[in-house]
Amino acid sequence: MKIQSLFLSLFVFIGLSGFAQDDLVRKVNEQSKDVDTRGYEFATEVDLSVLPVKNQASSGTCWSYATTSFIESEMLRMGKTPVDLSELFTVRQVYLDKAERYVRLHGHLNFAQGGALPDIIYVLKKYGAVPDTVYKGLNYGEEKNKHGEVESVLKGMLDAVIKNPNGRLSTAWKPAFTSALDAYLGAFPETFTYEGKTYTPREFADKVVGVNPDEYVQITSFTHEEEYDEIFIDVPDNWAWGTSYNLPLDEMMDNLNHALDNGYTVSWATDVSEKGFSVRNGLGIVPAQPFDKMTREERRAIFESPVEELDITPEIRQAAYDNYETTDDHGMHIVGRSVDQNGTKYYLVKNSWGDIKNPYKDGYIYCSEAYVRYKTISFLMHEDALIKKTRKKL
Repeated sequence: MKIQSLFLSLFVFIGLSGFAQDDLVRKVNEQSKDVDTRGYEFATEVDLSVLPVKNQASSGTCWSYATTSFIESEMLRMGKTPVDLSELFTVRQVYLDKAERYVRLHGHLNFAQGGALPDIIYVLKKYGAVPDTVYKGLNYGEEKNKHGEVESVLKGMLDAVIKNPNGRLSTAWKPAFTSALDAYLGAFPETFTYEGKTYTPREFADKVVGVNPDEYVQITSFTHEEEYDEIFIDVPDNWAWGTSYNLPLDEMMDNLNHALDNGYTVSWATDVSEKGFSVRNGLGIVPAQPFDKMTREERRAIFESPVEELDITPEIRQAAYDNYETTDDHGMHIVGRSVDQNGTKYYLVKNSWGDIKNPYKDGYIYCSEAYVRYKTISFLMHEDALIKKTRKKL
């Protein structure tokens, strides 16, 4: 398969920092114009509890929305009363720490809106958490996220700091950067009141959220690294250099299924640039026939009823990663599994683009087993969700 469109090629450069979400939805929907039929029949195998779908709007913050939703579901799994947590509190702290690393590396780091799934765990452990009602991150006159100006201003400041002619950094750059961050998103909430009690973010994370950041692991599958090693995910938005355990492809998928079967949801970093990924049709599939060899009618038909899909081997998966066909476009939340009328597995994926209408479940997407095998960058899950034989090997 070759890169066929400007949409796909753009992802090579921007990764999970992404388009503004509104543009991304429009471009993904253009891949499946005039198709909106309920031709797939899904029988539910697993359907786990989640809070309502949210909307990241015009911001490349899917990574925060995906894993925040995951943490909320972890609270549900643990029998806690779930809290609608602030995604933008995490975004603020990531901007802050990413800025420091960007300056230390003289600008040789990707400073953008994007991030990685473990960034939420990183913030939860280092800074804590706050409810969404406490921190909206909307101090710039908008009702929804719009981070184009935010990113440009923050990065412009950092680039000016790096290029300064004084021979050494000033002592003012970090307070100045923090002030700009506060002006756009809001200051760090030192204390706040929630349900009649006063907390710091640290206290709220420990006493109310109650998840242990050290119990979460990331897994992946690539052949350019040794199996079962703890490796870096080589994508631009992995600014914090988070690691993943590198599993054989079948074992990675076995762990995903084991997690779902035992009541654990999974945060998912993936590529949504394939033409078989259609928000409007609520589907992510990998037809065996290449798109450039399909007629228009055949392209329509793939969303009208199940079709034969590509057999995804480790070699096919690796080749797509190596040639930039697979990039870290998006983060979402896997919350269930179903089978279609032919017995093919599909994973129920909670998105963060609002309740976009589709024939099956608004705001969600059914992604086939082939799609997940092919396009997964990584999964983030609780360590107890891993298969025992996998845990012994790590």
